[in-house]
Amino acid sequence: MFGLEPHVLVLLLLCLVAACAFEFVNGFHDTANAVATVIYTNTLRPWVAVIWSAFWNFIGVLTGGIGVAMGIVYLLPVESLVDQNIYHGIAMVGALILAAIIWNVGTWYYGIPASSSHALIGSILGVGIAFSLLPESGGAAVNWSKASETGVALLVGPLFGFTLTILLMFVLKRFVRNKAIFKEPHKRKPPPLWIRLILVATCTLVSYFHGSNDGQKGVGLVMLILIGIVPTFFALDSAKNPLDMRASLAQVEMVVNKINPEELSAKDKADLVLVKQQTAALDRIFAGRTDVNKLPQSERFQIRKAILLTYSRAKNIMASEKVSLSTADRKTYDDAIANMRSFTDYAPWWVLLMVSLSLGVGTMVGWQRIVKTIGERIGKEHLTYAQGASSELVAAIMIGASTWAHLPASTTHVLSSAIAGSMVANRGIKNLNPQMVRNIAMAWVLTLPVTMFLSGGLFLLFRALI
Repeated sequence: MFGLEPHVLVLLLLCLVAACAFEFVNGFHDTANAVATVIYTNTLRPWVAVIWSAFWNFIGVLTGGIGVAMGIVYLLPVESLVDQNIYHGIAMVGALILAAIIWNVGTWYYGIPASSSHALIGSILGVGIAFSLLPESGGAAVNWSKASETGVALLVGPLFGFTLTILLMFVLKRFVRNKAIFKEPHKRKPPPLWIRLILVATCTLVSYFHGSNDGQKGVGLVMLILIGIVPTFFALDSAKNPLDMRASLAQVEMVVNKINPEELSAKDKADLVLVKQQTAALDRIFAGRTDVNKLPQSERFQIRKAILLTYSRAKNIMASEKVSLSTADRKTYDDAIANMRSFTDYAPWWVLLMVSLSLGVGTMVGWQRIVKTIGERIGKEHLTYAQGASSELVAAIMIGASTWAHLPASTTHVLSSAIAGSMVANRGIKNLNPQMVRNIAMAWVLTLPVTMFLSGGLFLLFRALI
């Protein structure tokens, strides 16, 4: 299989199983975020709620696209993604998966709503920084521009969740005359039908968008494994013919050749030279080829490398207003490079299915610990119907917006902050449980550094043992 030696194939399968385990842990770790309100308010029986949530998580992964997944893949520098040494790839993915799982399981065990997103991203950053310490890295560590976008998204989500829930609670109190929605749930009786429908709808939305966002992180993780361990087979989308990108390559070269080097800074001049080297390398690979079957697997890897390096080097050049290109030329370049990137930015259907099943099955177990935290421990009062519905509606909107923008969101922190906002809207800041808020905040603060340290240390250990 893939022409791998038996022991390497076993390691590949173990890494894929570990990725499924991470997504399974992600499922039961984050289940409470979607089902807490419907279970706590007796809207749905627990087993109905978790199966319903699992189904919509499954659908979310399958239909959510791969924008967030590729954002996860490209957190690491291009140089680390195009290393053909299989054992280096195993060290990379093994370290980041193990670190993320250790943190996820630990916080779940203590009932702390920590973020699986933070854990995975911290693990990836830790591997990237550790990679920069190696001689062959050339100092490359992390795609900091992508990491910055990701960090802002993870920070802004909880702040917006907190604020928007306060505003929504104010609107509900102002305009909803039926005060039953503001009452604490009865321990045995379900709420009125109209409240039940609202709570089921918000649970469904959170479950779907959780799948569309968190599920993509699992897809990105699996693609990191496949690209890192079997780069020649998964370098390009096998469903597409690489020779079909030649027209786009010609358009990129046409626009690049119009750039005047004298308009560029020293760094951009050097990058322009590298861009032209990579497009020339693609020309040499494609020259005289009319049959895709005559394109060796090793050259498919070189195509991927050239596309990624061309894109990364040209990005800042093309964004500069000092470069005197017409609007039409810029659009021609954007369309052409996007077509070329479609060959590298993909996920096979079986990866989507594998991740969606892992997340869906994980969703059906392990929810009890964090449901109690969400329902009773964030505030000093029990969660009301209005608080539950408004918190989940805001969480669904924030996660959906992040998926649309191709950015990862922390479902846990968005919902926890939304519930905290609903508590504040009810009786002010004193209505929060300071001990639990401290625990959640501590997990939020510690997740990145701890997982970075864990994954970086494991990566260097594994590389030393190879």
